[in-house]
Amino acid sequence: MAGPKFLDTPQGRRIAYHLSPGAGPGVVFLGGFKSDMEGTKALYLEEWSRARGRAFLRFDYSGHGQSSGNFEDGAIGDWAQDAMAAITALTDGPQVLVGSSMGGWIAALVLRQMPEKLAGLVGIAAAPDFTEDSMWAGFDAAQRAALKQDGIVYLPSDYDAPYPISKRLIEEARRQLVLRSPLRADVPVRLLQGTEDADVSQQVALRLLAHLDGEDIALTLVKGADHRFSEPRYLARIADAVTEVLAAHG
Repeated sequence: MAGPKFLDTPQGRRIAYHLSPGAGPGVVFLGGFKSDMEGTKALYLEEWSRARGRAFLRFDYSGHGQSSGNFEDGAIGDWAQDAMAAITALTDGPQVLVGSSMGGWIAALVLRQMPEKLAGLVGIAAAPDFTEDSMWAGFDAAQRAALKQDGIVYLPSDYDAPYPISKRLIEEARRQLVLRSPLRADVPVRLLQGTEDADVSQQVALRLLAHLDGEDIALTLVKGADHRFSEPRYLARIADAVTEVLAAHG
């Protein structure tokens, strides 16, 4: 496969992306925290979209994958800006956003700031406000003191090396929280949540469902699915949700 193309954002960051041409509404994949655009779900949806002649975009946030910057220097607002820059510059018309984990939070921010660019939203183990409700709330006194003194703490990860969590990440995210104020969705929304997800609890999914205000919003609990949602049967669930959103959009 050919290497990525690059987009220079208004903020001066360089974003790596792959764009497949096709009919609209297109599909845009928004990855998770410290993930990149080469993951199973992104590649599956790319092939799924190509097979149906539908436009598809995947990209790396700054500090992720092949994009510019260091991960520990980034913040939720930066990555939302990256997403909005990519969607604005690289897509035509409304798009179906598919947000995985943190990508679900990013999708909610795009929904809030650029509602005209959405044809629908699919959340996969969406994790809105996780820096505040999971990370900060879970820090003990020593971790909070280290964050204040050193500007960074390291959290263990089941997926990679320990995550560097910066003071800026925690503090900047407080300006990006989406579960503290109204969040209107005038497009179809489908949320998928696994019952065996050890990273995002069902309570987060239920809270997001309750918080979204719209006429066509549904949550599906998928028995046995974990946070990754990467087994073939679960990937098919994602494709079904995208199909349903596209059908509802008309």
